Amino acid sequence: MLMIKLLGAAIVIVSATLAGFFQAGQFASRPRQIRELILALQRLETEISYGFTPLPEALLRIGSNMREPMKSLFETAARNMSPQYGLSAQESIRKALNAHWRRTSMKSAEREALEQLSSVLGTSDRQDQMKHIALAASQLKHEEAAAREDQAKYEKMSKSLGLLVGALIVILIF
Repeated sequence: MLMIKLLGAAIVIVSATLAGFFQAGQFASRPRQIRELILALQRLETEISYGFTPLPEALLRIGSNMREPMKSLFETAARNMSPQYGLSAQESIRKALNAHWRRTSMKSAEREALEQLSSVLGTSDRQDQMKHIALAASQLKHEEAAAREDQAKYEKMSKSLGLLVGALIVILIF
């Protein structure tokens, strides 16, 4: 009976610790994903301004060089703009966000910046699109700074808290 209790206690502590490490991983990956998104927007700006690349092709090129989950987001948006689906840029980007956003570590502020940008892409002239891309990148840079602050504050605490909560549960049960 004692062995079963010890095994149960170990499982609870390991599970809580892993949950804490998962949460810490979310804090660590958010700034990286925002940085990746900013770089993708800068590439999009280059594709639009210098490459004269159609938007679906530009999104596909950008997505092919990214890591998951951002890769799937960009590739889905590009695919939704194909003649097969016939969606506008705004509709296809929103549909891609709905499909892939929960796999990211980003928050609603980053999503709002992308949704605002999607309403302009493909509907205005090149200069206007470049201004809106720069604005979205600027907003994301502010969010990246906030995410780095959150990471510094909460990453280590999440790891420790997971272990401590697991120990507390074991103490309360036994």
